[in-house]
Amino acid sequence: QVQLVESGGGLVQFGGSLRLSCVASVRTLDYYGIAWFRQAPGKEREGISGISSTDGSKFYANSVKGRFTISKDSAKKTVYLQMTNLKPDDTAVYYCAMDRRYAGYNNTWFRPGLYDYWGQGTQVTVSS
Repeated sequence: QVQLVESGGGLVQFGGSLRLSCVASVRTLDYYGIAWFRQAPGKEREGISGISSTDGSKFYANSVKGRFTISKDSAKKTVYLQMTNLKPDDTAVYYCAMDRRYAGYNNTWFRPGLYDYWGQGTQVTVSS
């Protein structure tokens, strides 16, 4: 059973930055489609960034494009989400997700149902 553990959330002021980490209990990240999601109270879970296992392509939701950067360190089995210029609308619980059967593609990476493995989430709160 794959376990994902997120960290790095917290309280930050408007315009601030945070880096989220997600450590995976896998032999290698290379075969997994990977994504970050977030869920604010009363809202649906939203895909915000993903990495394809086929060619390393990176995907971003329009709401975070230009502000967030996804990356991975295969040696550390860790996925990162660097978040800059944070806004109050970014306040949510952030989750990382992975799936070995789903590689990650431009037109579907943001669908939560495609990922089998999820972390417990880390809270990000942006004050105005």
